[in-house]
Amino acid sequence: MNLRKMQTGQSGIIASVKIGGSLGLRMREMGLVPGTEITVTGRAPLYDPVKLRIHGQTLTLRNSEADYIEVDIKVETDSVEGKD
Repeated sequence: MNLRKMQTGQSGIIASVKIGGSLGLRMREMGLVPGTEITVTGRAPLYDPVKLRIHGQTLTLRNSEADYIEVDIKVETDSVEGKD
């Protein structure tokens, strides 16, 4: 799923960052690399920028930057132990 389309509270693992050049380098320097867990923690009133939790810190990205990041969404499962 594209990072821009994630809802507040959703978590996932970055699958790929599809941009090179100086913007790609800046994203990598911010820790946005494949295999990194991220959580969308909020959005501005007009949905731009998106607020993320990554490596225990808060980061905001413009939607135009979030478009380059593909995320594998974590699926929350309700496991019930001890029930038949």
